[in-house]
Amino acid sequence: MNVPEIENRLEKIETLLSELIQHKSQKEWYSTADLAELTGRAEFTVREWCRLGRITAEKEANGRKHEWRVSHAEVQRILNHGPRPLVLRN
Repeated sequence: MNVPEIENRLEKIETLLSELIQHKSQKEWYSTADLAELTGRAEFTVREWCRLGRITAEKEANGRKHEWRVSHAEVQRILNHGPRPLVLRN
């Protein structure tokens, strides 16, 4: 094996490793604390968005507490477009 072949294989390995690291850092579900950090908002605000239906979220039982969790797809939507407008109901 000559030097150009080794360099080519090394470059492929580095590319695959980079893709793997990026895939691993992507979570499937985010907590309200995670989303608050990503959006620069208070965690209380994110919980209110969940409660009011401004973002799509699920409640997850965690011991005695039920905490909101937000899917990766919804986090991407929020980062790109923001939460949905508040709909007042009578």
